[in-house]
Amino acid sequence: MAKIYYEKDADISLLRGKRVAIVGYGAQGRGQGLNLRDSGVDVIVAQRKGGQNYEIAVSDGFQPVTAEEAARQADIIQLLTQDHLQAEIYEKSIAPNMKPGKAILFSHGFNIHFGYIKPAKDIDVLMVAPKGPGALVRTQYLEGKGVPCLVAVHQDATGKGLGLALAHAKAIGGARAGVIETNFKEETETDLFGEQAVLCGGLSELIRAGYETLVEAGYQPEMAYFECLHEVKLIVDAVFVSGISGMHRRISDTAEYGDYTRGPRVITQQTREEMKKILKEIQSGEFAREWISENKKGRPSFNALRKASDEHEVEKVGAKLREMMPWIQQPNQKAPAPHR
Repeated sequence: MAKIYYEKDADISLLRGKRVAIVGYGAQGRGQGLNLRDSGVDVIVAQRKGGQNYEIAVSDGFQPVTAEEAARQADIIQLLTQDHLQAEIYEKSIAPNMKPGKAILFSHGFNIHFGYIKPAKDIDVLMVAPKGPGALVRTQYLEGKGVPCLVAVHQDATGKGLGLALAHAKAIGGARAGVIETNFKEETETDLFGEQAVLCGGLSELIRAGYETLVEAGYQPEMAYFECLHEVKLIVDAVFVSGISGMHRRISDTAEYGDYTRGPRVITQQTREEMKKILKEIQSGEFAREWISENKKGRPSFNALRKASDEHEVEKVGAKLREMMPWIQQPNQKAPAPHR
C-alpha cells in the first residue's frame, strides 16, 4: 500500500525564507501560486507578456518576470508549462541559473522520467502533483479543504527533498486531503496510460462508436447524442462519488444487468491486449518520442486529428442541443483537464 502523509507530517516552516518561482501561470500555476502565497510563502511568477495568463497574473497582484529572472531569484523553481515546452525552457532559461542546493519542482514527471530534462546532480528534483485541475486546487483551499496530491523525490541533493515537497503540498492544501508517495516513473506512466486508454482516448472513441452505431441503425442523431454522450456525465459523477458499485446502486436494475452482461462484450480480451500494447509504448518511451517529434514538426498529425474530431457529426449535433440547455454552460471558462 502507498504511504500517505497528512498535515501533521508536513512542516511548512521549511519554506520560510525561501522563494518559490511559478513558471507558467496556467490553471495549475494560478491555483498553486495563489495557495502558496496565502499560506505565507514568498512567490514570484514567470509568464510571457502579451497573453491572457500574463494579465491574469497581474490582476492577481503578481509582477511577472522572465523565466531566467525567476530562476535567478528563487530557491525552488516550479515548472508548470506544457510538457513539450518544458525541456527548452529548462535548458535555456532555468539550468544556467540553478545553483547547488536549489530545487526544481514538477507537477508531472514526463520530462524527467523520459530524460528530456537532465538536472545537475547538486539540486533537488521534486514532484507535487495535485489530483485535480488548478481551479479545484484553489476553490478547495479557499473552502478550508484540499485536493489529494502525489509527492515524489527523484533526486535528493540536500537531504531535505521529501520535507520540502511535503511542505509545498501542505501549503497548497493537499495535505488536508492526503499526500500519496510515489515516484516519477509510476506517476508518469500511469498518468499517460489513464489519459490514452480510459479517460480521453478510450472514452472519446467509445462515445463516437456508440453514436455512430445508433445513427447508422436509423435512430435520430439527437437521441444518439443524449444516450451516448450527454448522459455520460450522470454515470461518471456517480462513479466519482461512490465508485462503480455505488453507481450500480443509483441506476436501474435493468441498466445494472446490462452492465454486467454486455460490458465485457464491448471491452473484450482484444481490447485488453491493446491496452497492454499502449502501456508498453508508454513504458518504452515510444509515445514520448512520438509526441516530442510531432511538436518539433509543427504538429501536422495533431492538427489534422483535432480538425477531424471537431468536424465529427456528434459535435455538430451536440452544439445545437447544448444551446437548449443553458444551465450546463459556463461562459468564458474552459473545461479543465483532469490533472494538469
